[in-house]
Parts: sequence; C-alpha cells; structure tokens
Amino acid sequence: MLPSTSNYLLKNARVPASLLEIQSIAPSVSAIATTGTENNFCAVDLEIAAGAIAQIIPTNTEPLSQLRDIPIVDLQNGLVFPCFVDMHAHLDKGHIWERSPNPDGTFASALETVRADAQKHWNAEDVYRRMQFGLKCSYAHGTKAIRTHIDSAGDGGTVSLAVFEALQAEWGDRLILQAVSLVSLDYYLTPAGEKLADKIAQIGGILGGVAYMNPDLNKQLDRVFSLAQERGLNLDFHTDETDDPESTTLREVAKTAIRHKFSGQIICGHCCSLAVQPPDLVTETLKLVKQANIGIVSLPMCNLYLQDRESGRTPRWRGVTLVHELKAAGIPVTVASDNCRDPFYGFGDHDVLEVFNMSVRIAHLDRHWEDWPRTVTTTPADLMGLPNVGRIGVGLPADLILFKGRTFSELLSRSQRDRTVLRQGKEIDTTLPDYRELDNLLAS
Repeated sequence: MLPSTSNYLLKNARVPASLLEIQSIAPSVSAIATTGTENNFCAVDLEIAAGAIAQIIPTNTEPLSQLRDIPIVDLQNGLVFPCFVDMHAHLDKGHIWERSPNPDGTFASALETVRADAQKHWNAEDVYRRMQFGLKCSYAHGTKAIRTHIDSAGDGGTVSLAVFEALQAEWGDRLILQAVSLVSLDYYLTPAGEKLADKIAQIGGILGGVAYMNPDLNKQLDRVFSLAQERGLNLDFHTDETDDPESTTLREVAKTAIRHKFSGQIICGHCCSLAVQPPDLVTETLKLVKQANIGIVSLPMCNLYLQDRESGRTPRWRGVTLVHELKAAGIPVTVASDNCRDPFYGFGDHDVLEVFNMSVRIAHLDRHWEDWPRTVTTTPADLMGLPNVGRIGVGLPADLILFKGRTFSELLSRSQRDRTVLRQGKEIDTTLPDYRELDNLLAS
C-alpha cells in the first residue's frame, strides 16, 4: 500500500531507459544492464508530489534535504512503466463470444457472426454495458488511453457512436478515449458516408475504414482523403488483413497520401500480407509508407488467431506484419489489443501487458529489447497526439504501473496481477469486473 500523503518517494525503481524523458533527469542517471546488454534500465528514485513526478534522481544518491522527511516506498528494483496506451481496439464488439462464438475460427465466419449478433442484439444498453465492461478492465490493468474502432454504418452505427460519446464523457477523468469510424471504404462514396464524416468531425474522432482490393479502391481512397482534409480529420485504416500477397492496400494508402499531400496523421493496422510479399515489393512499400508518414499498428494476438486457419491443418505462419523491418526503416510501429472475446478473437482481457507479452513471443522482440516497450506506451501516445502520455518525466502526471518483476524475464513470465497502478500519484482499485455482470446480456 502506498502512503496516503500526496508527497512521497518511490525508491529503487527500474525504468526502461526508452520510457524516460531524458532531458528532465539528473545528468548522473545512467542506464544499467541487469542481466546483459539486452536489458537497458535506469535505476532511479521518483519523487511524487501533488499528483505529478517532481524529481527523478539516481538510486543510491544521497537524498536531497527536502526528501529526507517524506514517506519512502522501497520498490526493491521492481520495474516501473508509464500507464499503457492501447491504440487499436474494438470495444463495441467485445464480450459477445459466449452468445456468438466463431463456428470455425476463420475471418469470414467472424465477419458473418458479428453481423448477425449486431442485428439481433446491439441496442444502446447492450453496447453500453459491454463497452463499459471493457473500459473497467482496461483501467484496472493500467491503461490510460484507448483508440477504439466503432462499426459505424446505418442506424446501428448511430447507436454505437452515441454510446461511445456517453462513455467518453463518463470516463473522461480516468481514460482518454478516441473513436474511429469503421465501414468499408465504398460507404464514403454515398451521401451516408459524407454524413458519417460530419459526425466524426463533430465528436472529434478519426475517419477510418477497411480497405479491400477492388477496382474502385483508388476512387474510394481519394474520397476518404478529401473528406478528411475538408474536415481536418486524421485517418486510421484496416489494411491487408489477409495472407494474400496480391493484397497491397497499405501501398495504395501511402500513394494516395502522397498524391493528396496529406498533412494529418495516418495509421494503418494489420498489414499482414506485407509478410508474404516479394522483397522488392516490400522495400518499395516501406519507402512509400515512410514518405507518407504513416504509423503502423500490429495486432499479433488476433492475427495469430485468425490468419492461415483451415480446419484440420496446422497454421504455417504467424499472421503478423514485418515489425522489425518497419522499425528499421524508421516507421513508427506499435502493437495493440484489437478484439477481445468476440468472434475475431475468443480471448483477452484488455490487458496491454498481455499484448506486449504475447508480441514479444510472437514477433521475437526480445532480441534485442532496445525500445520495444515504447510500442505500448510512448509511440502510440505520439501517434494519438498525446505528448504527455506513455512516458516518465519530471512534471508529467504520476500515472504509473509498479511491477514486482525486476527484469523483462520476470515481468513477462508471470501475469503481474499484483501490479500497483497509480493515477496522479494515487493507488487505484485494480479489482477486475466480474463476468457475471454480463450474464443477462449473453443469455438473451
């Protein structure tokens, strides 16, 4: 338990060096390697005052006079992260698995199963309660900001976007929430698509959709970019969520951005087919993505679950995009949770630590660690326009996660369910909501 006072010292913390705002730290703080060159941590003490980080000083430094009389919490070399940023979720779909499981685990069945569930069940109460359940989980696990894609077509989209607005207001003191419209891109060629763009502008959201290979793709992309430019909106696309090497929608998004001289932020999620394309095409695509200033979100858990799935056959590939190559090309790369307990992914608990943990295993992020912890903190915060989130620095809010694990191996070998989450320096209740809260919805 932390002290009840607003001013205290967290001693003997280990912070991944890439998550520290170095310019705000005493010059004598240096990175230390705990078990070899791959574990690059800073050993520091953190003074918390009035909900913010007041000082960051080297561990074992003689405490400053004003710190000698305040409560001290010894973290015993436990790791400290800033609160997480989950920049690709589908909160409106979450937690319908029990009533609408995926019959064969395929992507096509997931689409159809969700469509049927939405037609039958998605009224305001149903969507509200399931989305709120997801927010409770995210908050308890230590997430501070979430970007969620919302199925936005027709009357159902109107209901879900209204629910999002209500929850955004209710949770505004705890979570930063951003909404992305999710429709197939041909929707924007219709009057309804233009009205949707107006609605997204009204709620301060992000214009988005699913890009499929089709003869009208360039026309669709031109329209989406024009709608975004006219309204000053950023863009967020689902691209190439397939193992078809002929799927090159990421490349087409980049070319359209360059053609329109688009100055807003563009995010492309999934990008799975990049991993099965010829090297020369990959090289050219990465150059275009870099030139277009596009950020990439990989969704390792969901794509591992869906991609290359055939009944009675062992999958041959992992479904994830080329995260190492993207990073080496200087392109911002993040990982995020995607779907949670719905037909696209039957598991999950809105825990970004689990996302990072699984991403390390699936995409081999442990050789070497470098700045991979930024993929769930600093980098998505930057891409979401949140410069004071996902990092640790003097003057920033004391929104922190305290782990008992002292190394990455310890951190990622156990669930860390005993983590302590601080919001503005105060310990929050990390009790997770009971699944029974949703029983009457799932039985309907």
